Amino acid sequence: MGLRIIVVLAVLMGVTGSPTTTVRPETTSVDTAAHPNSIPETEAAEDVMATGELNPNHYPAQRAAKVVQHYLTTRYGSPYRLFGLHRVHSGNAEDVGDSGRKYQLEISVHEIISNVGYKCSAEVFFPHGQKQESPQVQASCEELLNISTKAQEEALYQQYKMNQTLLSAQNLPDSHGHIEPDMKLLWHLGIVASSFIMLKESSENTLYNMAQVANITQLETEKEQLKFDCHTLLHDMVSQEILHWKLLFAWSPAEGVKVLQMEQLPHCQHCEKPPNTN
Repeated sequence: MGLRIIVVLAVLMGVTGSPTTTVRPETTSVDTAAHPNSIPETEAAEDVMATGELNPNHYPAQRAAKVVQHYLTTRYGSPYRLFGLHRVHSGNAEDVGDSGRKYQLEISVHEIISNVGYKCSAEVFFPHGQKQESPQVQASCEELLNISTKAQEEALYQQYKMNQTLLSAQNLPDSHGHIEPDMKLLWHLGIVASSFIMLKESSENTLYNMAQVANITQLETEKEQLKFDCHTLLHDMVSQEILHWKLLFAWSPAEGVKVLQMEQLPHCQHCEKPPNTN
């Protein structure tokens, strides 16, 4: 299939479901030199709808594992906690009658900012039907809650809440892959919010990464929730399309990120191409 990889951003990007996954810290540190989202060229040899034992490096297993990444980010992500897929250790797929296909996975994920790795067992179910439904993920990642960022989040929340001027930023990152240091936490919030879209829109024919926050604007605080309007660009590595989405989301340390509205925007013929999508 020869998918091309986003070198800079794919590693940072990453559902709701009933929790059954067991997660435990790895005893060895994550090797970030090995790109966690790389998919070997030989993956074209495997049927994308294969059942039974899967090659961990091929598209079917990688696709399901990316959904788990998005799920973890929606549940545990924050300006100080982001999750990436490090490695798929094993995978198995089976048809569930005519209702869909179920994947059982053993994977490693890592929290990007602290660079701490975890092993995870997960189950992903892709429903079949005339109308596309979101995948269902069963995961329980209690160990991830041990990554305590409460103090940093509370300090950031108070800083944003007391701002004399509401924050606004464009092109995170810019065409050279650069982000101003004081804008990185806004970018992280955009990543977490975008994970809700990538989770909702994922299917057996997609593989989503976040490409860019085109713009993000802080709105007036309501009911102790910071609110943001965001235009984000997603890269589907299967179709090589750049998809534009508009988001309205809220964040507080107590409630986490909550997406209030999401809308896919028409394809923009004249928009500047986001960085590192070749």
